[in-house]
Amino acid sequence: MNIKIVCVGKLKEKYLKAGIDEYAKRLQKFGKFEIVEVPDEKAPEQLSQAQMDQVMEKEGERILSKIKDREYVFALAILGKERTSEDLASEIADLAVHGTSDITFVIGGSLGLAPAVLKRANTQISFGRFTLPHQLMRLVLTEQIYRAFMINEGSPYHK
Repeated sequence: MNIKIVCVGKLKEKYLKAGIDEYAKRLQKFGKFEIVEVPDEKAPEQLSQAQMDQVMEKEGERILSKIKDREYVFALAILGKERTSEDLASEIADLAVHGTSDITFVIGGSLGLAPAVLKRANTQISFGRFTLPHQLMRLVLTEQIYRAFMINEGSPYHK
């Protein structure tokens, strides 16, 4: 299984890097795990809707350039479908059974994901209606991916 997270922006916070690195190390026993960062588009604080759309479009192009046709894509979006940890585990297991070995999760920048990225996604997933920094979301998502594999393994980690 190949799991990839494509995300906008660089991760600078050492404490978040340490947490992500720990879960990434644990995930290696289940297959290849990687995080691919694409540059965020520099923009002033106050943007018009047209400028916001342009920023999302540029970031979206960068994201899409990192996704291959064969990859099953989960786009993280506030309006996506909320899942339990067990739901995500089941979905990943079902994908593997049906021959999908390349799974990609996408985390957008501060403005969200471009329509083209949402259209490319096979599904949209929401972690609730909270607004979280996308850097923190990387850690939360990495842990949930690890948790999904542990659930599928029957490990007591999830309890």
